[in-house]
Amino acid sequence: MDDHQTPVRIIVKKKRGHGGHHGGAWKVAYADFVTAMMALFIVLWIVGQSEAVKQAVSAYFKDPGVFESGRGGGLLQGSKGSAPNPTTDVSSEIEKLKAEAKKLEAEIRSNPEFDRFRDKIEIAVTKEGLRIELLENSNGLFFDVGSAKLKPETIKLLRLIASEVGHLKNKVMIEGYTDARPYVNPDYTNWELSADRANAARRILEQGGVGKDQIIQVRGFADRNLKHPDKPLDFGNRRVSILVATTEPKPSDAITPTAPAVAPQKETVAPPAPAVAPKVEAK
Repeated sequence: MDDHQTPVRIIVKKKRGHGGHHGGAWKVAYADFVTAMMALFIVLWIVGQSEAVKQAVSAYFKDPGVFESGRGGGLLQGSKGSAPNPTTDVSSEIEKLKAEAKKLEAEIRSNPEFDRFRDKIEIAVTKEGLRIELLENSNGLFFDVGSAKLKPETIKLLRLIASEVGHLKNKVMIEGYTDARPYVNPDYTNWELSADRANAARRILEQGGVGKDQIIQVRGFADRNLKHPDKPLDFGNRRVSILVATTEPKPSDAITPTAPAVAPQKETVAPPAPAVAPKVEAK
């Protein structure tokens, strides 16, 4: 044997596995396929649902925080824990007050006793609520001239209003206003007159069925907040306003006059106003 013979080299090769069809890439493709199918089924499910369900789903994606914060626990309308919608509540309340306004207008038109001042009663529904205004004229339609004494027809009108407003849960505010004609006597001014007239209306409303807890404010504005600011002496500025509020007003919502309204000291009907100077027209 030739000692110089070249040795034989043995090379061992290890077989490597293919890792399941060329690795794990198929898992990613399969996950994408499953996700796409799930999205497809969700879309098909939503398309087949009622309009209420569609709106609920849409509301969730627009503001998911409403549902996540615990303010609403139900996705479907009417389900337990569904979040209340303040806008819907106010809208439905306004519709209810519009129906009350139409009913009140019909009852006033049907009563011949109210014919002489029917065009001086303004009834309107706004975002504030149902507002009923009694507008005076130069002869004193609703009150005796220069005083807070109600006319007999006015008492009947206020009792009719009370019968409609009294069965509502809405809070009520009563406001009195005058024109810019001043009194000469400093002890009885437009502030006293406007507050006394509002308070006189309050007494009749309570007698007619409006609850004491329902009335939350009685205010006199004197010649502030004129109905006709460009005509401060216009008789239409003399008025009593009854507001049936859509929601309970907060102190910050109230209009603050430049001087405080003077509340009457007694529960009796306000005494006649003091004499007015010859050149100053009574309210």
